Amino acid sequence: MFVLELTYTAPVERVDALLDAHVAWLDEQYASGVFIASGRKNPRDGGVILAAGVDRARIEEITAADPFSTEGVCAYRITEFHATKTADDLAAYREQPPS
Repeated sequence: MFVLELTYTAPVERVDALLDAHVAWLDEQYASGVFIASGRKNPRDGGVILAAGVDRARIEEITAADPFSTEGVCAYRITEFHATKTADDLAAYREQPPS
């Protein structure tokens, strides 16, 4: 599983101008089953996305295609972790730690 942390690198007005394209990109990733949660950080200096079911190389490809990335208004920090414990509703995302 991955935590994708976005940090804005441009004024929020530039971010807002790309918001519709970013949301369409998010919708594609939800439809493909990769993204499981997302939202703005508070204060609004970026966002957070939870992703699962793909490897790091694919996550890097996906984040590089985000309109926020292609237009240079955010930077991504990608953190991979093993979700060994989850709420019951997220049981499908539980993982075994590497041996």
